[in-house]
Amino acid sequence: MKIDEVKARAFAMPLTSPAFPPGPYRFVDREYLIITYRTDPAALERVVPEPLTFDEPLVKYEFIRMPDSTGFGNYTESGQVIPVKFKGQEGSYSHSMYLNDGPPIYGGRELWGFPKKYAQPCLSVDKDTLIGTLDYGSVRVATGTMGFKHNALDLGAVHANLIKPNYLLKIIPHVDGTPRILELVDYRLEDIVMKGAWSGPATLNLSPHALAPVAVLPVREIVSATHIVADLTLGLGTVVYDYLKP
Repeated sequence: MKIDEVKARAFAMPLTSPAFPPGPYRFVDREYLIITYRTDPAALERVVPEPLTFDEPLVKYEFIRMPDSTGFGNYTESGQVIPVKFKGQEGSYSHSMYLNDGPPIYGGRELWGFPKKYAQPCLSVDKDTLIGTLDYGSVRVATGTMGFKHNALDLGAVHANLIKPNYLLKIIPHVDGTPRILELVDYRLEDIVMKGAWSGPATLNLSPHALAPVAVLPVREIVSATHIVADLTLGLGTVVYDYLKP
């Protein structure tokens, strides 16, 4: 293969059979269980990277079911998202994510910088309860429960939250092990079609684990719980801060 052919074909690894296709990436019937809780400010300070800041010590624990996604297939993810500000603008920082499917792990890390690791999350309805769980290997590290569709929410208000900026810390090492890319990335959810949103009573239990340390941000108080169903497109990102530039 000639050099020009390599440059023309190179999109993702491996060269001749990329692990995921080019975007855009459309999600149909994407379903969220988001439990917002208050945590320890000192614990949050240790994981939120400058230049991001936060006002309140809040964390959004998410379980997300994705039954129909372009190029990535049918999978579930779970993790922690932190409400932050960047240059005064409100947004969210993805702190941890755990998935049960290879292509969205590879694509998420390589394209945007999502902090994705392999695990076994689940989101399902058990009679009158929406239940989210996360197992890392054989160990249960997170369990969230919510009363199923107790109170309908204003779709416009939920939509306004979904379109806020989302921030990621993209880290790609050099061949010598030093960082070659170290960037703060801004990405947005686009073309959102709201299909429903509800609130209800909720609980969240996080257990310690060396390699899935979700309990490092402990639950001090449940603030709210939201169940969302929507179609959306995952937009590509923009670099807003380069840690390696003077």
